[in-house]
Amino acid sequence: MSPVTGRTFGVLSPFVGGDYYGAIIAGVNAAAVAAGDRIVAIQTLDPGSYSADRSGLPDFRRPVSWRHLNGLIVLPGALHASYAKGARRAGLPVVSVGQKLDECPAVLADNRSGIRDAVGHLLGHGHERIAYAGHLAHFDLRERLEGYREALLAHGIEPDPELVFDSGDNHESGGEMVADVLLRRGVPVSAVVCGTDRNAVGVIGRLASAGYRVPGDVAVVGFDDIVDATYMRPSLSTVRQPVEDVGTTAHRLVAQPDDSDISYVATTFVRRSSCGCPGIGLPVSEELTRSLFGEVRYLQETLNVQHELGIDLLGAHERDPRALAWLQRTTLTAGCLGLWNHAAVPARDTELSVVGEYPGRPGWAGERMRVSEFPPAGLFEHADGPAGEIVFVVPVRSGLRDWGVLAAIGKVQQSTPAGREIMNHSGALLATALDRGAMVAALREQEQKLRDAALHDALTGLPNRVLLADRLEQAGLRSQRRPDHRFAVLLLDLNGFKAVNDSLGHAAGDVLLIEVARRLTALLRESDTVARLGGDEFVVLLDGLREPGAERVVRDAIATRLCEPYLIDGEQIEVGVSIGVALSGDGSTDPDRLLREADAAMYRAKPVSRPR
Repeated sequence: MSPVTGRTFGVLSPFVGGDYYGAIIAGVNAAAVAAGDRIVAIQTLDPGSYSADRSGLPDFRRPVSWRHLNGLIVLPGALHASYAKGARRAGLPVVSVGQKLDECPAVLADNRSGIRDAVGHLLGHGHERIAYAGHLAHFDLRERLEGYREALLAHGIEPDPELVFDSGDNHESGGEMVADVLLRRGVPVSAVVCGTDRNAVGVIGRLASAGYRVPGDVAVVGFDDIVDATYMRPSLSTVRQPVEDVGTTAHRLVAQPDDSDISYVATTFVRRSSCGCPGIGLPVSEELTRSLFGEVRYLQETLNVQHELGIDLLGAHERDPRALAWLQRTTLTAGCLGLWNHAAVPARDTELSVVGEYPGRPGWAGERMRVSEFPPAGLFEHADGPAGEIVFVVPVRSGLRDWGVLAAIGKVQQSTPAGREIMNHSGALLATALDRGAMVAALREQEQKLRDAALHDALTGLPNRVLLADRLEQAGLRSQRRPDHRFAVLLLDLNGFKAVNDSLGHAAGDVLLIEVARRLTALLRESDTVARLGGDEFVVLLDGLREPGAERVVRDAIATRLCEPYLIDGEQIEVGVSIGVALSGDGSTDPDRLLREADAAMYRAKPVSRPR
């Protein structure tokens, strides 16, 4: 293995796995490791997206990892051309794959020659009514269409626009849609060339379900040479696109920038049964059988990981998903999570905080950094490049909130369909778990607010009648259990409060009541209770009196403090206070009785109370 040079290259892709994107990323990584470099694969689609085709071009504008990078490789459908321009302005070489981005070197499969060979082969079988089906939103699929037209013209056949179909996506569903159109027209063709193998699989399946034989009634050819092509029935004739070579070429161009505009990677037509050729049978060997069994086991393990991951992140438990302990359920070996410190602006180098790390030893948690610095440089040192490990970065975003970015180390998953890899699954479930946590916290906060509103006075924040009744009941029960436990109830009424309301207004009266509440609270112990009954009436519960006459000392302190002047709206005002006191003891612990006694005592005190 060549020594690591310190160069790091970013691969921007709609998904960071699958039999197309994943294979290219793995090819880039193999070339990077051989050169002593390393890569980080950055997902541009929101986690949980169903497919790149249906999701459209991602609105990805963040400079993720830019300060670590020596260049960028952009896979098809990853982002807008404006992102590449911004990266180049920042000094980062950019290479595009499977598309042309303004002023960027591009790596393209030789789409035209491969399709020309496929069409020429079908013409050799006597087919002349040949349709083309592909998702024409993509550059490489349009290139394949041009190869189809060139082949027909080279054989003296004028292409019929009525035999060109836009499949709408690169998957089986797109092929099924094209087959449905052909069936409604009575299948006016004898062969179909598909822009992708998965489109071809969809076409074959739908035609077969309608009673058409492939290749007896309709021959079908695909493009990509996915693993399924060899083993389906009939086996699929296709154009092999060496995605590993695409990745190798992309690394060469970004690592050693030159004046090359476009580098083409050769494609090869692969003859099997679906074009009408005799079947050549399945390759059989012990090595292949063991390899296929390994693939089956791998997919079973992937399903199991996804199942356990769902239970761990979405199950009913109290573990904080931000701690990343759930990564131990996956094949990922290390990782960290960064959450935005403020509302994230997609086009800016927004700051985030590392809030979780796995396995928990690196010490990144608590670090603050820009998204261009994420992930921490130390994470790259944990990736075993020669073993196929790379650093992945995916957004953690749901339909409700953009939380941040997850980085983790693992191997590229090339066997799963795009979007079904662990990183996309993890990002989606983590965002959902964080949404749920935020919702639960908000509900608890709202519940606490409602509880507080039910038990506290809205103006002063003091306990209201309901909470006071509970505190009085508890004090009474303590006195019944312990005869030496004594408490006192003080009932207060402000003298002159109505005059303040009448002269200065109700707003000034409210300010006065709030200040009275503040002064009362400051005078008392934490074990005591100050409550507002309503209007200008307050109750003080002195719970646990140790010294005889303590209630009178408190009463006098309250009278003195509340009668001191108040400054309200620039005016100095004074009020008086009448205080009635009732003391537990002599078998009298009934709260209602004590309140009545305190009320009576307060009214006896009123005639001699006056403002000072």
